[in-house]
Amino acid sequence: MTTIYFVRHAEPDLNIHDDDLRPLSTKGMSDSEFVTQFLKDKKIEIALSSPYKRSVDTILPFAEGAGLTVETIEDFRERKVDDVWIEDFTAFTRRQWDDFSYKLANGECLLEVQNRNIRALEEVLMKYKGKNIVIGTHGTALSTMINYYDNSYGYEDFQVIAQLFPWVVKMEFNDETWMSIEKIDLFMLNLT
Repeated sequence: MTTIYFVRHAEPDLNIHDDDLRPLSTKGMSDSEFVTQFLKDKKIEIALSSPYKRSVDTILPFAEGAGLTVETIEDFRERKVDDVWIEDFTAFTRRQWDDFSYKLANGECLLEVQNRNIRALEEVLMKYKGKNIVIGTHGTALSTMINYYDNSYGYEDFQVIAQLFPWVVKMEFNDETWMSIEKIDLFMLNLT
């Protein structure tokens, strides 16, 4: 059995519009401690992440404490929306969930994001079979992976977690076959 803990990054600093370099907010840096506390007894052997700073920085305190190096995987990155900042992000997001092929001129559609992330996940499952793994990820990227295995997961589910930073999803696989999913709200757990 391979167990993967997908960690949606802690709260980002939305004043920084560069997607690759957007750091965690002060609250996000503090909240990454919830991730460390949650993961400390999970026997994690491998730490992987999207290359985006906010994802790496969310799992880095745990990884360093566990003596692990965070390996970044480009294909676990968040979707590219466009080359410009989107003001009405809610309407854009709704349209993408209604039509997985919808995208802006220089962005990605959700189907492209899903395919890219699932391809990366399948490579991880082959390479690290039988391991306990943490993967630093993003809300949309993770939601498209959940949707791949459970196509009932859609826009309304995404809205539930839209402002939940950080968020954890535990998935178990037998070889490359998906077996189970558990969605974990760290703020509902007593992690102190």
